[in-house]
Amino acid sequence: MFAVIQTGGKQYKVAKGDVIRVEKLPAEAGAELVLDQVLMAGEKIGAPLVEGATVTATVVAQARGPKLIIFKKRRRQNSRRKNGHRQDLTILRITDITA
Repeated sequence: MFAVIQTGGKQYKVAKGDVIRVEKLPAEAGAELVLDQVLMAGEKIGAPLVEGATVTATVVAQARGPKLIIFKKRRRQNSRRKNGHRQDLTILRITDITA
């Protein structure tokens, strides 16, 4: 059975045992999280959410994504700007899906 969950403004298709990387959630490594924004669970499709459906996950680690370089240049203006960004991530292992 799989579910479609929403967290951090994004949607993820998950099944039991999957490991996913989501935007940072306030939890320590090893903590249990209950994600209740379930858009679809098995055959049930929500409008917009499936009532009573939850996805339980364990926090594996807090991590950071790859460094992205933002480089802006205006040609013939002698104008350049270089900036970097690393997104904070939470790595989750899906332990249970209840519909």
